[in-house]
Amino acid sequence: MKKNNNSGKIGLFQIVMLGLSSIIGSGWLFGSWEASKVAGPAAIISWIVGAIVIGAIAFNYVELGSMFPESGGMSKYAQYTHGSLLGFIAAWANWVSLVTLIPIEAVAAVQYMGSWPWKWAHWTHGFLVNGEISNTGLFVVFLFILVFTLLNYWSVNLLARFTSFISIFKLGIPLLTIIMLLMSGFHSGNFTSQGFMPYGSAAIFSATTASGIIFSYNAFQVVINMGKEIKNPKRNIALGITISLAISIVIYVLLQFTFIGTIVPQDLVNGWHGVDFQSPFADLAILLGIHWLAVLLYLDAFISPFGTGVSFVAQTGRTLAAMVQNEHMPKFIGKMNERWGVPRIAMIVNLIISVLLVALFRSWGTLASVISTSTLIAYLTGPVTVTALRRIAPNFKRPIRLKLLKVMAPLAFVLASLATYWAMWPTTVKVILVILLGLPFYFYFEWKTGWKKTKDQFTGSFWMIGYLIFISIISYMGSTPFGGQNWIHYPYDFLVIIIASLAFYRWGISSAMVTKDLRNAKEVNDEINLEDFEDENKKDK
Repeated sequence: MKKNNNSGKIGLFQIVMLGLSSIIGSGWLFGSWEASKVAGPAAIISWIVGAIVIGAIAFNYVELGSMFPESGGMSKYAQYTHGSLLGFIAAWANWVSLVTLIPIEAVAAVQYMGSWPWKWAHWTHGFLVNGEISNTGLFVVFLFILVFTLLNYWSVNLLARFTSFISIFKLGIPLLTIIMLLMSGFHSGNFTSQGFMPYGSAAIFSATTASGIIFSYNAFQVVINMGKEIKNPKRNIALGITISLAISIVIYVLLQFTFIGTIVPQDLVNGWHGVDFQSPFADLAILLGIHWLAVLLYLDAFISPFGTGVSFVAQTGRTLAAMVQNEHMPKFIGKMNERWGVPRIAMIVNLIISVLLVALFRSWGTLASVISTSTLIAYLTGPVTVTALRRIAPNFKRPIRLKLLKVMAPLAFVLASLATYWAMWPTTVKVILVILLGLPFYFYFEWKTGWKKTKDQFTGSFWMIGYLIFISIISYMGSTPFGGQNWIHYPYDFLVIIIASLAFYRWGISSAMVTKDLRNAKEVNDEINLEDFEDENKKDK
């Protein structure tokens, strides 16, 4: 009998709870309202579509995460197969999505604070003006971001205890809200009074990205990054992601169903576009006379985003620090504090960038769209990288070898492309420009090294550069429901994107090359003990 080395590792239940705790953030507080404004009752379908998109993308990263169980791995995979330029673009896009998570959670808390109904809280009512955070509210958002950072600045153990405590609120309050609102008043006619799809089928897809649905589901990398700490990872990583995503689908769909059904019909006089709430579920609870629930929701709107914001300060700091290994960021950013084991300088940089982002994008919906789009662009490299590794590194250890990769990889690439397009013009091109703003860092360090292998790096990245140009152009030329000029009508714009995406996917795979970073990755891969990924039952025999 072999000794079981699983002591101290987390099991399936803990993985599912970790995934759910990461997924259920500020998205549940605003997502249903934002989606119903865009798609009406058909927003229910949008939540299902969003889960399919994220699920397909996550499928590809399960194999990558098991091959390279390292901190900040999501920022390194593309560099292994296509060189430093593509690695930098993917890492920068991933970092942009994570650093935007910090201010969006602060905005969520402050936006709910802005509608506190108590007399003593009248001073908060100026936090939101015309759907955007005011200058006064902005100062409070800055304070939240500062506190998020300080809680990570000294102790990771403090962070772990804090996030464990708030998990109860993050999961329990949404379920309680669903039950109490449905019991207090339900109007089935809301689903058909203006038609189930009042703004057409295209609105179902635009709501998926533009309303923060993709953002709400995006937390699977938290599980993948813990590969070495999981019992029976060959079974539990994929199963944990699947179960947590499935449960979150049920919660989010029920929340959307509840929101649509409990709105007072008179509030729909101006259509779903005219539904105007500042604190959606709390406002509904007050309208229905459930004041104690409203108080609980105001409390949760403070605690849940607070917990998520604190958690992502740590992850974003480590992501930025990991980018230093790309050798195209200043080394001092990646310096770890020896006493506390945290990348303090990276955290300070993220603090400054978060403040700038929220000063530019002052609403939850806008920030959610920025996060969704930058995340999708970062994830585009995953399906290409995992397939390319099968070709150029066939002998690497693959503790988890996906059987349906030949189908799921191109499907994930196509779905990510469509979802990027759904963010709507001009958001799509704005996010791409934000991603390209990082390139001066890259070229500065290329200049310092004498442009030794810059040409080779471009060879591995031309497909992504071409893709970003294509998606920007098609976003401008596309159909009216997605903010375009309607030169290509819906749904033919989808067909163009599907065909072009498959071409870029093939181009990306053929651009893969054996890089020095791939040789470094081999060292990480060699450290894997395949016995750790065996089924526990086999170990005990």
